Amino acid sequence: MRSPTRMFSPLFGHSPHSARDPEREVDQKSEQDPKREVPRDAESGSEQEPEQTPEQGSDRQPEPEQVSKQDPAPERESQQEPERQPEQESGRQPEPERTGRRGGRGQLGRVPLTTKLVAGLLAGATLLVVADRCAAMYAEKRAEQTLRDKLGLAAAPDVHIHGFPFLTQLLGKRLDGVDVTVPDAPAGRVTLAEVRAEATDIRLDGDLPLPVDGARAARVNGDVLLAFDDLDRELGTPAQVRFRALDRQSVRADGELPVAGRVVRIHAVAHIRRDGDRGVTTSVSGMRLDVPGIATYRPGRPARLRLHPQAAEKISHDKSKARALLAVPSVARQLGVAPEDTGPAMWDDKRLSRITGRPGFKEKLMRANLVDLVADRPETLERVGVDPVLARALVRLRAQDLSERVAFSFQLPKQVKGLRLRNITVERDGIRADLTGSGLAVGTARGADD
Repeated sequence: MRSPTRMFSPLFGHSPHSARDPEREVDQKSEQDPKREVPRDAESGSEQEPEQTPEQGSDRQPEPEQVSKQDPAPERESQQEPERQPEQESGRQPEPERTGRRGGRGQLGRVPLTTKLVAGLLAGATLLVVADRCAAMYAEKRAEQTLRDKLGLAAAPDVHIHGFPFLTQLLGKRLDGVDVTVPDAPAGRVTLAEVRAEATDIRLDGDLPLPVDGARAARVNGDVLLAFDDLDRELGTPAQVRFRALDRQSVRADGELPVAGRVVRIHAVAHIRRDGDRGVTTSVSGMRLDVPGIATYRPGRPARLRLHPQAAEKISHDKSKARALLAVPSVARQLGVAPEDTGPAMWDDKRLSRITGRPGFKEKLMRANLVDLVADRPETLERVGVDPVLARALVRLRAQDLSERVAFSFQLPKQVKGLRLRNITVERDGIRADLTGSGLAVGTARGADD
């Protein structure tokens, strides 16, 4: 059963549990909305009670659902609202937030003036050096093309200009020095593997800034090399000759030569000498053609055909071959056998053994010249083991023709004036000569065609 108080409380408008406290209600509203100010009495300074609406004046308690559905947004906004800055309260625009990273202009502004000047000078100097080197490279390429056209070279030479800076030398029309390396320079029958020259104190001809017309070098020093590899390639065919150093003034030539269907070995010595001031030539000696194991032919005057040690050894132990040689009076005399001893040896083996067994008989066989048998007694050559056809082919070879197969010479190019050769020596890789000169002119310089 309900209590009387709860039953009649709606009728009378209030109850002990529903009485409203105006001051408490104002405090609750001010807590919910901090922006809302409570009016105060101007004279007393006491807080004025807000005017009550008819709903507020009534003693009807608000329904619980309406109280619970009130929007708590003002309270959340008051909690989330950031604290105002003094600038915002005063109405001034806030300054943009400064970060630790500044623009490039700000960083450049902190660089000292001296550092800026040094950096500028370095950049300018770098540009000048690059421009100077580009100009020098262009001049080197032009000089290489000019030398190639003038000398008729298959490949352009290598030109390097000394000194720095180049532009100041060019403006002064004088160069400190120039290195020139010419590969594979033609020189008559042979090709010079390398010509190196260093020209100093060079005067340029021409009106700048127009291209330089020519140049004249006060002094030139260098060397030339005639390589053995080039000699092998250019002179070795068809004799397949190979050249190598014998001493400082001589070159040995060894090769093979086809003769009458046989391979004959050719050997010679070329002696180096200077030909005037601008050339090198050779004189050939010691020319011989070897038929291995049989005989050696030496052309010239007189021509000589001699037995090899192997062939002489066989003849000294073969009675029929020994009697065939002793039957030729010219050969018997060279062997030191008297005519009165030759006759009995033809039929008496003991007497033949006494002749062939003498000390030095084998060496005498090797020294005997059998060249006369080629024409007069070819059958005798055949009996002692020498092919008469091959012997006749060897005898027909002229000494001059054989010498030309291994002889060589060269001259400096006619287009280059003022150069001379000195100190010609034979080295391991070829023949080298010093190169000297003065007043060397290139291009249209005065004196170039003198």
